[in-house]
Amino acid sequence: MKPTFPRLTPYLSLFFLLIGLLAMPGTANAQDAKSDDILPWLYKNSDVPVDKSWTFGELDNGMRYAVKHNGVPPGQVSIRLRIDVGSLMETDEEQGFAHFMEHLTFRGSAHVPDGEAKRVWQRLGATFGSDSNAETTPTQTVYKLDLPNASRTSLDESLKILSGMVRSPGLSITAVNAERPVVLAELRERAGPQSKVQNATRELFFAGQLMANRAPIGTPETLSAATPQMLQLFHQRWYRPEQAVIVIAGDGDPALFEELLNKHFSQWQGKGEAGTIPDFGQPRDISDISQLVVEPTLPRFISMVIARPWEQVADTIVYNQQILIDLLALQLINRRLEARARAGGSYLQASVGQDDVSRSIDGTFISIIPLGDDWEAALKDVRAVIADATTIAPSEPDIAREITEFDAALAIGVESYQTEAARQQADNIINAVDIHETVATPQVALDVFRAMRDLYPPERLLDSTRKLFTGVSTRALLTSPDAIEDGKVRLAQALRRTVDAASDVRVTQSDIGFESLKKIGKKGRVKSSRKIERFDVEQLELANGVRVLLFPNTAERNKIMVNVRFGNGYSGLSPHQESLAWSGAMALMASGVGDLGQEDLDKITTGRRIGMGFGIDNDAFEITADTRPSDLQDQLHLIAAKLAFPRWDAAPVIRSKAASLISYDSFLASPQAVMERDLEWLVRGKDPRWKTPDKEDFDQLTVKNFRQFWEPILASGPIELMLFGDFDREQAVESILKTFGALKSRKPQAVSSDAKSPRFPAPQSGPEILFHKGDDARAAAMVAWPTGGGLEDVRESRKLEVLASIFNDRLFEILRSQQGASYSPQVINSWPVEFESGGYIGAQSQLTPDNIDRFDNVVASIATDLREKPVSADELQRVVEPLRQLIARASSGNSFWMSQMEGASFNPQKFVALQSLLSDYTVITPEEVQALAVKYLDDKKKWKLVVLPESSRLAANDNDPAAPSAEAAVSN
Repeated sequence: MKPTFPRLTPYLSLFFLLIGLLAMPGTANAQDAKSDDILPWLYKNSDVPVDKSWTFGELDNGMRYAVKHNGVPPGQVSIRLRIDVGSLMETDEEQGFAHFMEHLTFRGSAHVPDGEAKRVWQRLGATFGSDSNAETTPTQTVYKLDLPNASRTSLDESLKILSGMVRSPGLSITAVNAERPVVLAELRERAGPQSKVQNATRELFFAGQLMANRAPIGTPETLSAATPQMLQLFHQRWYRPEQAVIVIAGDGDPALFEELLNKHFSQWQGKGEAGTIPDFGQPRDISDISQLVVEPTLPRFISMVIARPWEQVADTIVYNQQILIDLLALQLINRRLEARARAGGSYLQASVGQDDVSRSIDGTFISIIPLGDDWEAALKDVRAVIADATTIAPSEPDIAREITEFDAALAIGVESYQTEAARQQADNIINAVDIHETVATPQVALDVFRAMRDLYPPERLLDSTRKLFTGVSTRALLTSPDAIEDGKVRLAQALRRTVDAASDVRVTQSDIGFESLKKIGKKGRVKSSRKIERFDVEQLELANGVRVLLFPNTAERNKIMVNVRFGNGYSGLSPHQESLAWSGAMALMASGVGDLGQEDLDKITTGRRIGMGFGIDNDAFEITADTRPSDLQDQLHLIAAKLAFPRWDAAPVIRSKAASLISYDSFLASPQAVMERDLEWLVRGKDPRWKTPDKEDFDQLTVKNFRQFWEPILASGPIELMLFGDFDREQAVESILKTFGALKSRKPQAVSSDAKSPRFPAPQSGPEILFHKGDDARAAAMVAWPTGGGLEDVRESRKLEVLASIFNDRLFEILRSQQGASYSPQVINSWPVEFESGGYIGAQSQLTPDNIDRFDNVVASIATDLREKPVSADELQRVVEPLRQLIARASSGNSFWMSQMEGASFNPQKFVALQSLLSDYTVITPEEVQALAVKYLDDKKKWKLVVLPESSRLAANDNDPAAPSAEAAVSN
């Protein structure tokens, strides 16, 4: 069962895992989840109440299944097919074979020719990569299909294909040799500083166990040596019905799901001798307990594990009660660690957590980011906080606060469960199978938790904490950007050194609530109201000028999305000089409200679904939150107070500045990181509004200039409030008038014309050249063409999405499937509706430096073909149908409509543009696609960018005609 939680605090991110919905009848050959006599296979040896919304069963060949109805999103059916094989089942010579097999199954099988499965699912509306995909871990391989607009016919065809994939994949020499470069490209694109640290961590933490040397991606040597015969033997051992589980959840009849899986999987029989799961090994006490990794592009970082043997357990209620107690104990420590970090000290951030990893280790993990060079002080201070927790029991108020948080998190799970997506519930079943545990409904988890009120005495939590920080071995890895003399030895000595318990880390609990937050002012009134009938949206204008968009609906039960848009966003910033806009996401929301600092805000929101996120859009600054009906008024009060009475605490600014300086060099760790840092700035003609700050910029940030920049912005207008979700209209309006209606009137600020017209870079004789400090075998390239911007031509921008999708499909087919030169090439279409210009189509990819010419040639060839010839009807359908289904599914949720209607209360043309959205994407001819290619994919206007390894730097890139071309840089 292993319950986990949504956000419990601003610094500890956890997620829902509890699943279930409405009871559905099983069929005659099923293990009926309602039966009192037969426990479904997932619940053997467990007393956790069965989730009766699922029908469980087992075919005669040993293949197990679980099916259920879930209409979220409408029309979609999610299929998960799990094979009990991962990298831990491989021999030394087979490293990477489980992942290689995953790739090969998608190429072709007994039922579809090589490469055709992807096209079949595209015709059925599935997008490759998001709707059809797979993953390989150390302990499992999972094939995933989210089938939109599912019917008996499309389900039948899909299950037929999946059956053929796992029963009889195409393992010919042609297929193996074609896919091998793709897998090697994936390995190469993952290589770099992060993977270096990951490998070193795995080798240390799992020393003496299989996991130490079993990365799912494999090695270049084993992948290069793989033959069809070796892969066939691997498939024969592991791809067997008794090793398989299929889960189907979605908008359909479970009886139909059972019928079709019986049809396509019941005749599957294993051949030859089945594989035997090896002994994964147990952690043991070792003398070599430390490791130092020097990586110039990564920040200083300490990872620790207290390792215990993993043991198979009966997933009982008692077992899950202990898990909840352990989680609470860890949460107490995390809160103390965060409070100490906020106050300033030796570390920037630290956290503790427990996890059972790949059936290999039951570990307590500790992560520390030192604030400066003195990593030993940071390690000592964090260990002192832990020592305090293992020495002195927590207080009753401490425990009560965490219980309130846990209870609220679980209650939110219950409230939102009926609108939880089928794909999430299918994934939860698969994850439960992988860790040999069960699933439970959120209501069961909440009931179990509330029945434990007497099981949280301080002494029991103290005992739990002591056990969590006791194991057979404690090991630590230190990552450092520079060499540390005797670092490995010093780290081991620091681990073995006795640490005194800290005496000043307990968080003082106080009984404060929203009455501590300053009232906004006199309740406002509604000046006007109008219905946007086509969209069931109501627009209000308040007497103070605030405009409101209300969309009450039950698409997501007990959830309300709040978006407060104010000021002019990027449009209000100068396109000619740099600003501190980048600092807002770092510290603006954490700097407090009125008389309340960050810790006080945590306290008043304890047990509540209340928060504040910050972002910048092209036409507005945004404060966002997800809340629920019972918390709506206080949520609105908090955001309105942030605008009216901002606080300017220094600590969040200082901490964020330190974090930025510490992590800055990671931008150079890979070509992709460099591209993510600079692309939006470069593609907008180096407009400073989109420039990622450098170290000098961070150094110049002060509490004073932070306030000087953001204070007038928080006071700026206009204000648009958007409420989309499950709320009562009258109650919501009353809350709005008490909060946003009480704000003082704000005048909109003028926007200069050049601020709304970002410029695409002018064509150059050669590409823009950037450099990274990661793996020498990695590079990245991009070719882009300018398009447009604004609402006036938004319909053309949507049709450009069709062109970009066709371009993307072809680039993927050629560069990855046929040539194996790249694992993840992609084409993007960007059209800013808030600006008059600034849009572009861009083809980009990671590859090796010597493949940049190949990339350029492929891109040029595709662009030429799209200009010169209409696409085929089939190719167009394979792009249009996934777009149609993507829109249909997205439009069933509130986030889609909120994103589309942002700013519409001030620009009603957005409502008009929305009316043709679906047809704009889906009603298009091959001739129209060709015309768009002729208009926009103009060779005279294209712009190129390459990111090369530092070792290939030949000259400074100053963007003049004399700058070396990518070809020259690579060839020399």
